Amino acid sequence: MKVNVFSEIGELKGVIIHHPGSEIENMTPQNAERALYSDILNLTVATKEYCEFESVLRKYTQVFEVKDLLTEAIQSEHVKKELAYKVCSNEKANHVYKDLLDLSNEDFTIAMIEGVEMKKDNLTNFLSQERYSLRSLHNFFYMRDASVSMHNNVLISKMANTVRAREAIIMEAIFDHSHSISAKTINPLNFRDYDPEITIEGGDVLIAREDVILIGLGSRSNTKAVDFLIERFKESKVSMNILVQELPYKPESFIHLDMVFTFLDVDKCMIYEPLIARHSKYQTVHIKIENGQVSFIRYRNNFMEALSVLNFNLKPLICGVSEDLWIQQREQWHSGANFFALGPGKVMGYARNSYTIEELNKNGFEVIKARDIAKGRKDMNDYNKFVVTLDGSELPRGGGGARCMTMPVLRDSINW
Repeated sequence: MKVNVFSEIGELKGVIIHHPGSEIENMTPQNAERALYSDILNLTVATKEYCEFESVLRKYTQVFEVKDLLTEAIQSEHVKKELAYKVCSNEKANHVYKDLLDLSNEDFTIAMIEGVEMKKDNLTNFLSQERYSLRSLHNFFYMRDASVSMHNNVLISKMANTVRAREAIIMEAIFDHSHSISAKTINPLNFRDYDPEITIEGGDVLIAREDVILIGLGSRSNTKAVDFLIERFKESKVSMNILVQELPYKPESFIHLDMVFTFLDVDKCMIYEPLIARHSKYQTVHIKIENGQVSFIRYRNNFMEALSVLNFNLKPLICGVSEDLWIQQREQWHSGANFFALGPGKVMGYARNSYTIEELNKNGFEVIKARDIAKGRKDMNDYNKFVVTLDGSELPRGGGGARCMTMPVLRDSINW
């Protein structure tokens, strides 16, 4: 499958996921904050919820599991050695390099994700308070962040927190070397103009249209990452509009643009209204690139106006209740604006955000429970427009929604 993503809502033909496993249980109250969590998750409950989410995807499209892709990618001994070296060097764990290479490919993949326990075989390790030489990837089931399907290429993210850097290293290995999916990777680290201060994550990048990319600017993605993309578009001589939306650094629910804005259909989007549709201190900037040059950079009054200027005729649906800021804040906190599109007008999101789901229903989206699809009681093919509601008591506590948990690699084109 060749990567081809030119929108957020085109009919989904291929997606990468990672079913959360033991790495979730390798978290304690002491290391939860370091792992970017505000609480620890119950794996049993999270697994049940995730299984329903995964079942819906598998009934709709082709699903790739990241463990299978990684095991594929390291069939070459050279790739396996290169990946082990990159990870061990980056995490100052060269002492486990040889042990990693001695593992079978399947066990190597597990070690990359679930971590490697520290051997207490010398004084330094014996006195260390750490349990792992290579830490577990607690956040990896949020597949969206470590890479971005951008047209026919994949942008490898430069993660804002070093605890997540290995996720990007793994995704680069997969796209460069797996047999199931192919794409040219673009990694800021590999360019001559690389700036070590660059940070960019997939939750902040939305492919709106062939000529429009939306980027959130906040705690996870910064101006230098946008500048890096500007240079790439100038080099390729493509015409491109970049809409940049500044995000609050707090609360933590605003970490990515897709926590306040997602596409639902060709004519509808989900928004957190105070930030996206009103004039505020958080700036919106429109950058136009054509003929290898930046033709202009200018402010827009708000994000919805900026989209309108680019001929998006979108009706914004409100996360929560438009006249009640408290309800908007509560539902946005649990990923109430974070929807994932299976196709135009066919989306997935958390059932717990009841006001937001009601807003969708009022606007023509049939509400279907994920468990009914999983058990064969409902068929998505029977509906033209729908929202699949996911049970979410544990998964939302990790800080992400349906879009966060998916990495699309192939979508049909959209006739705007």
